[in-house]
Amino acid sequence: MSQEYALGTIEHENSTRSTDYLYRISIKSLIRNNEGKVLVVKESGRDYWDLPGGGMDHHESIELAIARELKEEVGLVGDFTYKIIDVDEAAYAKVHDFWQVRLIFAVTPEVMDFTVGEDADEIAFVDPGEFKDSDEAVERKIYHYASIG
Repeated sequence: MSQEYALGTIEHENSTRSTDYLYRISIKSLIRNNEGKVLVVKESGRDYWDLPGGGMDHHESIELAIARELKEEVGLVGDFTYKIIDVDEAAYAKVHDFWQVRLIFAVTPEVMDFTVGEDADEIAFVDPGEFKDSDEAVERKIYHYASIG
């Protein structure tokens, strides 16, 4: 008898126990302007600020994921350099109903030319200190990332 299991689920031999091991990898980009302010985005339908970025697609490299997300959210087209600055602990993304791991990159575009992209409602350069005591955990993380990157 054949059973179907959810993607990412591992069935244990000789047991009725199953475990879901699927985590989504989320890429976030910390971009600073010459004044040290950080580029943030309000994604469509959200009321809080976050760094530009999102989930990696299957078979996508980190560089392509960064480029795609920056184009979708802040209209960036062009070359950039990047380096990893932080990795968050796995966390449950309630808004998406899945577990994710966030990889945070310091990104330096060749040209600092941004517009509100198709997946965003607003973008802005903000002093990261404004998020230090925010009620939103996601916004407090912006302050944290800016302090290390």
